[in-house]
Amino acid sequence: MPFEIARARPLLQKAELAKLFCEELGWESCRNSIEIRINESDYTLNALAEKKGFVAWIYTSPDNTLPDHNTRLKLDRKLSETSFEHLIVFRTNDQARQSWMWVRREAGRPLRARTYEYQRGQAGDALLQKIQRLYISLEEEESGISITQVSGRARAAFDVERITRRFYERFQREHAAFLNFIKGIPVEEDRAWYASVMLNRLMFLYFVQKKGFLDGDPNYLRNRLKAMQERHGRDKFYSFYRYFLLRLFHEGLGKIKHPHELESLIGKVPYINGGIFDVHAIEENYGKDIQIPDNAFEAIFDYFDEYDWALDPERSQRNSTDREEINPDVLGYIFEKYINQKQMGAYYTKEDITEYISKNTIIPFLFNAARQKCRIAFEGGVP
Repeated sequence: MPFEIARARPLLQKAELAKLFCEELGWESCRNSIEIRINESDYTLNALAEKKGFVAWIYTSPDNTLPDHNTRLKLDRKLSETSFEHLIVFRTNDQARQSWMWVRREAGRPLRARTYEYQRGQAGDALLQKIQRLYISLEEEESGISITQVSGRARAAFDVERITRRFYERFQREHAAFLNFIKGIPVEEDRAWYASVMLNRLMFLYFVQKKGFLDGDPNYLRNRLKAMQERHGRDKFYSFYRYFLLRLFHEGLGKIKHPHELESLIGKVPYINGGIFDVHAIEENYGKDIQIPDNAFEAIFDYFDEYDWALDPERSQRNSTDREEINPDVLGYIFEKYINQKQMGAYYTKEDITEYISKNTIIPFLFNAARQKCRIAFEGGVP
């Protein structure tokens, strides 16, 4: 009997996860239990089900507070000593919240947890679409499916890079459509470059607006586009691009102080350093000749609004919907594809490299500075 989301949905919603695995995914019942001690606290994990040695575990929080990210990784690392291939579901005791975690392990690289949230009241279809990849049919069972194949399915289900690649494939199509809207840049290479610049800026702002940092509005860009159209008309001289976006980029986000007239236009926005909102070379070269119509941005916002944008790559927002989540890893992936070009004179540094650099430079510097200020805290003697 094939996996059906409609049949599995109530099991997820009622937190009957053992039934979900055994009755709908074709896994075997497993009653193993393990107790792990982390930071003076004991955590009991119970097996939900297993398939060819791959075990699905559950931890139920007695006080409805789920472990933080670092504790989860420590639990996962300790669990891997006895159950190397696995996933863990963290659940509150009142069954109101579930947090499914699968950890990506690669030799020589830090652990990367992929976490997907479910809250009571949600349909849960986005999570179920991932879980259904773990379904094992009778035919596959009889043909002798291996633990390697099961773990491969878990990777395909939960690894964010699959979502990233799919997002990027769509991004390429949207990029091509967007650059065709751009007028006033006759050189094709420059037009493609400027399309990348604009889309990178807008993606960056989607993360920022979802945190409420743009005038407290999580739908800031879409709402400002509508406001400009209501005030000036669609694609008039005072277009969204020229009247609003350029001023937001160069005068708003690119500067610390804002005059009253500008603040009345863009609202309260933060100063964002780093150069992404500085006047670009393309903008300097072509100036007022550049025009981009409103419908170009409407199409891009329609595309971006199909996803949830979360700044934390390891944890979903608690108010997440059933849409797939996009995190800063996606920006890195796209920056790597579009920016790592010699003609642009830029190179994107991947997360694992920056993590290694920061851990081995910034953290030692902070500890050394603290040691100079308070030796007794480090050495136990009199300063």
